[in-house]
Amino acid sequence: MQGWRLCAVLCAAFAAVTQAGAAEQAIAWLEGREIASALAGKTLEGRYASGRAFTERYGPDGSIAYMEGGRTLGGHWSVTAGTLCTIYDTDPTGGCFRVSRVSDNCFEFYFTARTEVAAPGPNGAKPHWTARGSVSGQASACQDGASV
Repeated sequence: MQGWRLCAVLCAAFAAVTQAGAAEQAIAWLEGREIASALAGKTLEGRYASGRAFTERYGPDGSIAYMEGGRTLGGHWSVTAGTLCTIYDTDPTGGCFRVSRVSDNCFEFYFTARTEVAAPGPNGAKPHWTARGSVSGQASACQDGASV
């Protein structure tokens, strides 16, 4: 009888792991050209996982302007190894992110590496959901929280 219980527990655990893996695999990552096309010359209004709001302008020349609370940071952005990298001149909090398009005007960002040199991050490392945002001036379809 205990063998059946053990089997049931192991089968349930396997099903949970399989479902979690399927959800992760279901994320459709944007490719480099798609990232650049979606964001170059645009301003993104977003929220971090913590709920803090931010605004980020991606200049067509690779410049970036980041605003949160009362602070503004300058720097540059790039598409490196399939990730969006936002590197600030005077603050080390930028990094490189995998990007997923959740809907026509909703993007999710998953941290992978702190620098362009380290992008896309360690092999096999799971990206960490960081933020979600939509392009200013377009209908927003973002909801709070991650989709996975």
